Amino acid sequence: MSDKPAEAGEVREIRLNPIVPTESVLVATARSMRPKKAEELAPRDTRKHVETCPFCRGNEHKTPPAIMVWPESGDWQIRMVENLYPVLGDDRAQSNFSFGLQQTIDGYGRHEVIIDHHEHGTAIQDMAEPHLAALLGVYQKRMQQLFESDDRLKYVLVFKNFGPAAGASIPHTHSQVIAMPVVPENVEAEVRNSAAHYAKHHHCIFCALIDEALTFEATLYDRTSGAVRRKINVGQYVVERGEKFIAIKPFASRYEWEVHILPLAHQADFLSAADTDFADLARVLRRTMARLDAVIGGAQYNFFLHSVPHDNDQQAHAPSYHWHLEICPRTSIPTGFELGSGLFVNTINPEQAAERLRAVEL
Repeated sequence: MSDKPAEAGEVREIRLNPIVPTESVLVATARSMRPKKAEELAPRDTRKHVETCPFCRGNEHKTPPAIMVWPESGDWQIRMVENLYPVLGDDRAQSNFSFGLQQTIDGYGRHEVIIDHHEHGTAIQDMAEPHLAALLGVYQKRMQQLFESDDRLKYVLVFKNFGPAAGASIPHTHSQVIAMPVVPENVEAEVRNSAAHYAKHHHCIFCALIDEALTFEATLYDRTSGAVRRKINVGQYVVERGEKFIAIKPFASRYEWEVHILPLAHQADFLSAADTDFADLARVLRRTMARLDAVIGGAQYNFFLHSVPHDNDQQAHAPSYHWHLEICPRTSIPTGFELGSGLFVNTINPEQAAERLRAVEL
């Protein structure tokens, strides 16, 4: 780490992700001063209804038939349909094959769209908390249905893209669900490393990070001069807290304004969350997104839900893994260094970013 304390200004240090130590982040605040092209703020289309939008209420004929709607009677508020351009599907069967070192696995799975709200331009932070709680319940219900539909499915990823740079091709607020026969490498790395930590220390590393955020403080001194190098304060990385959930700014944030939301009590599988938990999760999510919008309003972002894989080792990993929601605002464009090295570059001190988010008055 750098010999300069964060309070002194410039920070330049490589931080290791405690969950996946092979994933590193270079925090280089001086880089924020260089000329660069940032991701453009996504224009907010706040219209409630757009005649040509296939996701707006009244245009149901422009999408495949509904897989699920909420509520089940009356005008729908949330609607799920098949993705017309799926990355995975079950429409044709292909056998796996290999030749030499080259191997393939059948691209079997499901790819579906959840229309988050009937109003075209409603943002997450603008949705009523009961609606958000219902949306989280739809996520859970569909994940459960997909796992039960085919034992070949090992993982179901729920995610949301907002803005063209984040991959959104339709501006109407929506999320996506992809069920796949393999566990994504980044999730596998989290599972593998958290299991190794549990085997060594006998506790969940995610729980330990939450405990540190809520209870740990320290002052680091220079051995020679005795000057304060860094202070770590209780709650320094906490952005929002509810009764059952907490939003934390990762110490090794890959993105300048990245925030993770986790259940305070240990829970490996999102499917184990009780319906009564979603009200508090909805509140923490809405307030976190409101804080992000207040600080970097109009930013494009991705969020995605990581839960324990439903593979043969699911029960073995239940004590060591902790499901969570990762929110990743896209405020910069990856450079050749980042793509070539795999080292994320963060130009904003995560401690200062967390402080700015906490300071927002809601």
